[in-house]
Amino acid sequence: MAIEDNPESRVSYGKELRSRREAAGFTQEQLSQRAILSRTHIAHMEAGRRRPSEEDAQRLDEVLGTGGFFVRFLPTLDDGRKVAEHFEAAAEFERQATVIRSYEPKLIPGLLQTETYAREVLSSGFPPKSDGERDELLVTRLDRARILDNFDSPVLWALLDEAVLRRPIGGPAVMAEQLRHVVRFGERRRVRVHVLPFTAGYHALLEGMVSLMWFEDLPPIAYAEALKSGRVWEIPSVVRDCQVAYDHALGDALSHRESLDLIRSVAEEYEHEAQ
Repeated sequence: MAIEDNPESRVSYGKELRSRREAAGFTQEQLSQRAILSRTHIAHMEAGRRRPSEEDAQRLDEVLGTGGFFVRFLPTLDDGRKVAEHFEAAAEFERQATVIRSYEPKLIPGLLQTETYAREVLSSGFPPKSDGERDELLVTRLDRARILDNFDSPVLWALLDEAVLRRPIGGPAVMAEQLRHVVRFGERRRVRVHVLPFTAGYHALLEGMVSLMWFEDLPPIAYAEALKSGRVWEIPSVVRDCQVAYDHALGDALSHRESLDLIRSVAEEYEHEAQ
């Protein structure tokens, strides 16, 4: 389990890095060559936009002769919110994004999950979690969704496989509440929902979940996830391939209006079953 970081502490880390770099007489380019890090990555760290990894910090300490200072500084970035280790970097990008386009083949996207649905999801899996561990994860997941609370939040496109609607996580009452929740978000102008129906057959994203993110001052990224693993892709060619695959799958999906109608219909089925 990983800990999300504190943006204010990240800015302080960046200022300290810039001060130590300048004191050593290095430009960002010179430091990047010596530390075997890209100049862009160093610039983002100094601006407080990226959290350095432990390996990054070790390299900085070695090149700048700071005696382990940057490694020891890392724990101060933690703000106590827990996320899965493989999702740590993606969670940080999610908070900065201006546009998010996600595809989910199995579950409602985390940003759109209700508390009861999320609790059911987080209560499952292996190894088993204690109630305390589950609740810590639940708080983080619900906190993530706050980026959708106002009109200045990221534009979100949620592309859902029909299986997401049909898998009765927590039973019919939980699913009815969850699907109604998705519909309410879908009625907002900054949230679009599209369903890939079973009748679409094979499609370009059938292999798994992907989330595409765009930013004001950073290149777009792609995040792909599988069992107990996830990876952020920043290589432009890979990101473009993911974007094209998403566009192809979106072309096989129902329209926003048709998707909301289907979700309402499935929610009604669950409501009748729950009665």
